[in-house]
Amino acid sequence: MAITDIKAFAHLTEADIEMLGQELDAIRRSVELSRGERDAKYIRRTIAAQRGLEVAARAILFGSRNRWAWLTGTALLSVAKIVENMELGHNISHGQWDWMNDPEIHSTNWEWDQTGPSSQWRRAHNYSHHTYTNVLGKDEDLGFGILRMTRDEAWRPVHLVQPFANLILAATFEWGIALHDWDAEKELSGAPRKWNSEPNKEFARKASRQVAKDFVVYPALTGPAWKSTLKANATANLMRNLWAYAVIFCGHFPDGAEKFTVEQLDGETSGEWYLRQMLGSANFKAGPAMAFMSGNLCYQIEHHLFPDLPSNRYAEVAVKVRELCDKYDLPYTTGSLGKQYLLAFRTIHKLALPDKFLKRTADDAPETSSERKFAGISLPTLPTAAQMQETWHETHIIPVDPATGQRYGLRSAMQEAKLVLKAKAEHEKEVLREAKRALREKARQEKQVLREAGVALQERARHEQETLRHKPFWAKATRRFG
Repeated sequence: MAITDIKAFAHLTEADIEMLGQELDAIRRSVELSRGERDAKYIRRTIAAQRGLEVAARAILFGSRNRWAWLTGTALLSVAKIVENMELGHNISHGQWDWMNDPEIHSTNWEWDQTGPSSQWRRAHNYSHHTYTNVLGKDEDLGFGILRMTRDEAWRPVHLVQPFANLILAATFEWGIALHDWDAEKELSGAPRKWNSEPNKEFARKASRQVAKDFVVYPALTGPAWKSTLKANATANLMRNLWAYAVIFCGHFPDGAEKFTVEQLDGETSGEWYLRQMLGSANFKAGPAMAFMSGNLCYQIEHHLFPDLPSNRYAEVAVKVRELCDKYDLPYTTGSLGKQYLLAFRTIHKLALPDKFLKRTADDAPETSSERKFAGISLPTLPTAAQMQETWHETHIIPVDPATGQRYGLRSAMQEAKLVLKAKAEHEKEVLREAKRALREKARQEKQVLREAGVALQERARHEQETLRHKPFWAKATRRFG
């Protein structure tokens, strides 16, 4: 099930975790001290490029009754909306550029091109999600309230429609996020549940302005081309929604993005918070163009570690984080965009079913691991010095190999657990094969016995018929008439 003891799961001592936290703090300080003109130019150029794309798209859509003009304008508008949503709206609202003290690019002033108010998103997302990443009962983004993404959540009949709900969420992602944050805002603010409460009015104002802009004002400005412009706006919004949905799901729900129970929060240290962010997130591989289009959220691990550092620095931060993962023998969960999404997609469909229809147990399911995954598993291919094995069995902490200085931690343990579980599964399959062979042999023997009994009965019947055929006539008549 979900992780209840992150030290036991990560195979790290308290001193290890404290040292890991200090090294991550050092990475943060290094970036903060080196922020400067290069970073400021990056964000200003990004804003200028995004606005240029949108202006060009709007201009081309004046002739959108022409097929090629419509396609070109829609494509440019889709890219502009994606960049505004991912690299600008999301990252500026995280406070990544507040250090510039530029009122236009400050988290408290930026309003993104999306249905929900930025202020509601900041309070719900920056607090609930980034403080309690993947903590059951605390992180409202864990399934967004409509998807079951871990077996720690009890199955309900409504989950049967989860695959369909997932499609609706993907197509209307901006509305899903807006409604989700609106509800969270009402909970966090303690506002009375009245139709004219401040969260309700704030949401209504922003949503109505957004709908009017995309589906009334801009189409009307293009005059005779209003219908095609309306379709272009709807298509661009759909493309932006699908892309944002895919990026977010690839960073939060593939195998390796672990979940945690609220017990893990008791006395959680700064180092343990860092460790939870590393274990509860996943990256996907991307070149510079895809990284830019994803708002650099292909580096979701780094984003969860340092959500308020400039996104253009995540690539260099990722190199240092991977080095720390190697040093502490921790997994660094990443893969192609397609692979990461397919893993999340499989979990969505698999967990729509009751647990009784699932083959794996909750403790060794691929989508969720915990310290219980290692119960009773020894590590035969690691160094087998008696003191190391004794330490492992007593504390579930794999120490440093005294001969090489190599640390043996979670990554090695996961690899060994995978091998052990695979061997166990193969053994169980072999036992089943043997049982099937034994049953087939028993069935063959029983068939042979039945076949021989049938032959014996046939022989007996033939013998009796032959005996009756050779009896005298008077004996047959006596037998017939008594």
